[in-house]
Amino acid sequence: MTAPLLIWGAGAIGGTVGAYMIRAGYDVLFVDQAKDHVDALNEAGLAIEGPIEEFHVPARAVTPDDLDGTFPVIWLCTKAQHTEDATRALVPHLTPDGYVLSLQNGLNEMTISDIIGRGSTLGAFVNFGADYLGPGRVLFGGRAAVVVGELDGSQTDRLTQTHRLLSVFEPNAITTPHIWGYLWGKLGYGALLFATALTNDSIADVLEHVEYRPTLTALARELTVLADAQQVDPQGFNGYDPAAFRPDADPLITTASFAAMVAHNRTSAKTHSGIWRDLAVRKRRTEVDPQLTKPIEVGAALGHPMPLTRRLVTLIQDIEQGHRSLSYDTLDALKAAFDKGDCS
Repeated sequence: MTAPLLIWGAGAIGGTVGAYMIRAGYDVLFVDQAKDHVDALNEAGLAIEGPIEEFHVPARAVTPDDLDGTFPVIWLCTKAQHTEDATRALVPHLTPDGYVLSLQNGLNEMTISDIIGRGSTLGAFVNFGADYLGPGRVLFGGRAAVVVGELDGSQTDRLTQTHRLLSVFEPNAITTPHIWGYLWGKLGYGALLFATALTNDSIADVLEHVEYRPTLTALARELTVLADAQQVDPQGFNGYDPAAFRPDADPLITTASFAAMVAHNRTSAKTHSGIWRDLAVRKRRTEVDPQLTKPIEVGAALGHPMPLTRRLVTLIQDIEQGHRSLSYDTLDALKAAFDKGDCS
């Protein structure tokens, strides 16, 4: 690569991946909205902390207003709710034959491709554990699946190149002709993470609670059934097995998937989701609207109401607005809606 790799968003995902690229000798330029983070990166570099590896790299970063030039490859690593604004802001900086890789949570490839076109959009699924700790500091808490694919399932030179680059960070990264299956699979798992974030307990602790398993199973099932309705085959990863959350699933398979998810999350120093961190630590809005309201809209158009997902969105919004606390009382409200069959 002759031009720098432009990473738009230098937080948990972008910062972690970017640090590995820099350490391997690649030229990386970060773009981030947070000026204090940008200043720290330029002045002191980027520190990766945690049990996987601890290292420090020099870094270059700018705010969007200070970015000059055009780039053939841009990795978009912002929160899902910032996808549209970030994509529109990066358009003048993308070469005519360039492309954007979405390293995010949710179905952001839909938004990106609506703005720059499907031919300029590359999809990815990431599940590794990382947290933004503060200016110039990122926690890398646990390895997990990294998958990249063309939106149309084709095998291209740019896909091969992107996989080679991502393998610098995650040696077990793979390519797939089924990237939409991974993205929809992540939505089912993501719904479970949103549910765990209703409490202050860890992901593993909540998933291990047998009392809440029927509610959590029904929640993931809504997303799995919606994917099936669109003829998308959701893919499994890191213990999450979509087959365990279909209406006709063998209860033993469902129990096994919960046990595998608990085991996977027990290995990570990132014990709580980024959703929980947004609510409990950073006191800001989560990704609940872009991640779960888009599937709700798709479901409404297909006659699939998704009442438990809608109830979960309301509960997260209640916490964001200070109307509810992070506690098992709030998770109990989700469970009560499931028990009563009333999720309005």
